[in-house]
Amino acid sequence: QVELVESGGGLVQSGGSLRLSCAASGSIFSINTMGWYRQAPGKERELVAAITSGGSTKYADSVKGRFTISRDNTKNTVYVQMNSLKPEDTAAYYCNLKYPGKLEYWGQGTQVTVSS
Repeated sequence: QVELVESGGGLVQSGGSLRLSCAASGSIFSINTMGWYRQAPGKERELVAAITSGGSTKYADSVKGRFTISRDNTKNTVYVQMNSLKPEDTAAYYCNLKYPGKLEYWGQGTQVTVSS
């Protein structure tokens, strides 16, 4: 079993920055993809950014140039640095760990609110 614990959410003004962290614990295989998804009220959950254990990254078009995902494989932790935040970035952000073969785990979520 794998547990994902997120931290770093909060309230920030438009143009501000936040850094989210997600620590994974349990039986973790080294080959995996960790990422962040978000879900705003009334909207579907969407991918924000993801990073493989080899360091390849993927971003949603809406956050390219503003968000940076990184990971520390020695700590099984993934981070996302969010700069130039906009009110439309307001959402619950969820950490995800995915193995080849589609087995995946989710964190409980952390709220990010960007005020205008």
